[in-house]
Amino acid sequence: MSTITFAVAGATGRLGRHVVDVLAERGHRVVPMSRATGVDVITGEGLAEALTGAEVIIDVASWHSSEQAAATEFFRTSARNLHEYGRQAGAARIVVASIIGADKATAGFLAAKKAHEELLLSGPLPVRILRAAQFHEFVGQLLDWQPGDVARIPALPTQLVACRTVAEELVDLALAPGEPTPGAPIPEIAGPRKETMAQAARLLGARRGVKVVGVDGSGVPDAELAADGAFLPGPHAKLAGPTFQEWLDSRS
Repeated sequence: MSTITFAVAGATGRLGRHVVDVLAERGHRVVPMSRATGVDVITGEGLAEALTGAEVIIDVASWHSSEQAAATEFFRTSARNLHEYGRQAGAARIVVASIIGADKATAGFLAAKKAHEELLLSGPLPVRILRAAQFHEFVGQLLDWQPGDVARIPALPTQLVACRTVAEELVDLALAPGEPTPGAPIPEIAGPRKETMAQAARLLGARRGVKVVGVDGSGVPDAELAADGAFLPGPHAKLAGPTFQEWLDSRS
């Protein structure tokens, strides 16, 4: 396989670090783009230089909070800039990581990701989307948000997936020949086991000395949709391990 130059937006983030690793392991040239590397997808600082010679842009940049309006504005600006600067640089496509169920969301961060998908698809460059389940790593973040000996975690269904697994699938999608068939389902990647977020959190909580109490989704955006399985993988999704338990065991 010939070497391709990839520019990765959000390269130092939770998912971006794995994307950079997978691309490097497969022998491709990677241009990491983040504020830590002097590239800002919002202000445009360093973006033209970073994208010079890039053949494919992988967008895994994300906003740091779940507030819908601020996240939507971040994605609106980043989508516009990646299209504009990417087109000027001669990039062939943008490949973006999204979230399973984003198309059904009406509020919160998932609604911002829905807008992100729509904004990217309306731009001049071809776009490929991979929707992923929530990451294994997200469970620890939920516990971090509730310091103390007890954490109340929504008992909403999920099918957690490892960041590394998502990165591998995203790179496969970026390298796939041809363009997506119009009307075909957007690819999805999820873990092999359905569980509730509270069940997964109990496994991690036991290792941290934190008691996890499962609660309903009150206060969670689109909690009723989530409870009905709207954010679980569809029948066409690829399911790939490790499970959350296996992932935890591998880190101990």
